[in-house]
Amino acid sequence: MDLLRRLQLDPFTLGLFVVVGIAALLPATGHAADVLDLVTDLAIAALFFMHGAKLSREAVKEGTLHFRLHLTILASTFLFFPILGFGAKPVFDAFLSPELALGFLFLAALPSTVQSSIAFTAIAGGNVPAAVVAASLSSLLGVFLTPVLMTVLVGGSTGAMEDPISAILKIVLQLLVPFLAGHFLRPWIGGFVERHRGLLRYTDQGTILLVVYTAFSASVSEGFFAETPLSMLLLIGILSALLLALVMTLITKISRRLGFSREDEIAIVFAGSKKSLATGVPMAKVMFSSASVGAIVLPLMIYHQIQLIVCAFLAQRYATDAQGTPA
Repeated sequence: MDLLRRLQLDPFTLGLFVVVGIAALLPATGHAADVLDLVTDLAIAALFFMHGAKLSREAVKEGTLHFRLHLTILASTFLFFPILGFGAKPVFDAFLSPELALGFLFLAALPSTVQSSIAFTAIAGGNVPAAVVAASLSSLLGVFLTPVLMTVLVGGSTGAMEDPISAILKIVLQLLVPFLAGHFLRPWIGGFVERHRGLLRYTDQGTILLVVYTAFSASVSEGFFAETPLSMLLLIGILSALLLALVMTLITKISRRLGFSREDEIAIVFAGSKKSLATGVPMAKVMFSSASVGAIVLPLMIYHQIQLIVCAFLAQRYATDAQGTPA
């Protein structure tokens, strides 16, 4: 029990495992799958609309001027990660199925997560306004950069991924347009959003659970998970942990070498090492064939859980160290 408390397995994380189990036993098929697919698309658009509405203009203005910090985080997200992913591609190809290997490359090309990056930065005593802007900027740029990076990393060797121009257009319409609409409507709906932030958090999580169920149902129907042994899942966990450790070590050393303050270093470490499940799962649904999505997002789901556990410990350590450090 003490171990479970230390790992901080929150209801959302447990919900992910429950949804995957339901999809394995009772996958959506036929007409039900088509209806659920449409509902999922609408839920994703609503999710990004609310993300845009939650981003305040004040936070944007306050954090915008930290150019070096933003460039460092973006370099970690869209340069260091893809380089490490491409360097490990022979390992992925040798030990993983084509879909899982593609999933690790997709993981490397994704933008940073927003909510947890900001939350852990706040817990650790870091530069929260800069983290808000950096993580949000990463999500917006990811709409365009992730499909392009995937084209470079994959080299056109897979039929699971759609044409990058088509993928970008779909992502813009389904993710970016609702996000911008929500942000521009913030003067009128901002009060409602602020009053119901707790409720909206559960709406966000419910949307992700719905997308995960839809994606895994398609993969189960295609027979993918019947062919994925437990040893393969353990291998994905090991590779995810190694990737996270390499990136966190690299960006911590770089931030200190560049002379960032402790507060800025915290924002860089948390925003620069995380990958967004909330953005990645919807993007995978747009970019890849339905039968491949469940397998492709599996490395992301496992990496997501590992990054939450590691960052929870690290944030507490930063906070504890700060209590003994003179101002």
